[in-house]
Amino acid sequence: MSTQQEKSALEGFAIEVTQWLDDNCPLSMRQPATMDDLVYGGKKAELSADQQLWLDRMASKGWTVPTWPSEYGGGGLSAAEAKVLKKAMAKLGCRPPLIGHAIWMLGPALLEYGSEQQKQQHLPQIVRGEIRWCQGYSEPGAGSDLANIRCKAVDQGDHYLVSGQKSWTTDGDKSDWMFCLVRTDDSGKKQHGISFVLIDMDQPGMAVIPVPLINGTADFCDSFLDNVVVAKDMVVGEIDKGWSVAKGLLVHERTMMADLQAFMPKPKYSITELAGLYAKNHSTTQAWRDDLARQQMDAHALGLTQARVAEESRVNGYAPAAMALKYIGTELDQQREELAMAMLGSQGLGNEGEGFAQCEVDATKSFLLSKALTIGGGTSEVQLNMVAKHRLKMPD
Repeated sequence: MSTQQEKSALEGFAIEVTQWLDDNCPLSMRQPATMDDLVYGGKKAELSADQQLWLDRMASKGWTVPTWPSEYGGGGLSAAEAKVLKKAMAKLGCRPPLIGHAIWMLGPALLEYGSEQQKQQHLPQIVRGEIRWCQGYSEPGAGSDLANIRCKAVDQGDHYLVSGQKSWTTDGDKSDWMFCLVRTDDSGKKQHGISFVLIDMDQPGMAVIPVPLINGTADFCDSFLDNVVVAKDMVVGEIDKGWSVAKGLLVHERTMMADLQAFMPKPKYSITELAGLYAKNHSTTQAWRDDLARQQMDAHALGLTQARVAEESRVNGYAPAAMALKYIGTELDQQREELAMAMLGSQGLGNEGEGFAQCEVDATKSFLLSKALTIGGGTSEVQLNMVAKHRLKMPD
């Protein structure tokens, strides 16, 4: 297909997509969303009638995951078509019908490493939002040094019995299944002997305890496994060689975290609007204007880099700059939140209670939550080490 033909086809697709979205997206799903409005799906989810309708309609098209193959329930769209869909949704104000770890991380890993049986069993359920997944990676002694995991799987013939603890299990108490790293061999290098398994959490021996955070939520959990049964056909990839699967999945997690703001509800006021509303707190000095301008330029540069990386990945399969995006994106998120707190002055001290507007409370909670961003998915220090070693070829 020539460039002109491709352009014409995309223009026609854009017209069809916009019309379909306008006909099928409920008006309530075109309103700005709060954190509580986000749809993760799963057996424990309590959705409104319109949330369920929007999810069902988008899932019927495969547009909850538009670029996944249609044989697994996805939309089968090209990257260019998916971009058209995303742009049309943004123009109409349509909320994402479904988000979560399964879409961002597990699904891409299964498409690359999973067996056909695993793809057929799990991917269509993810597309329809029927199952919610959480991530069982970190442990008390295995955070940045992830390969140091001790959660163990003991071979019982046709299944494994898994025992151990997982930490930082985001939304584990709301999830149905966990994709998990377990140790199946203690000999050799610690990266060897790790297996990637899929665990049904609705069974004896599974206990999940939410951990209260400084922003007032309890999104992270400690997960305890005591002889939890895992069938052998729930091992993704080869036994003892799950480290390759784990690293592949982390690429998708870090890509998602680099652009986390794209998935989150927009605050009532942007950083530039806050600067105007709370100008009395910083007297609009040159230093404040410089900080704000620098933050805006850096954010714009990151957006351009993400677009370039996406295009390079589409053409070449990999973009060298992708390795640095998680570090840059999460550091910029923290800088923006810190700048917002400085602009609010004493009004940034309110996590709850009287005397604080809702936008001020939201800004404070967002600032507190941002402290986790440069830890989850690999700390900033780990990211810089990876860039130094794999891109700059510096010695260990």
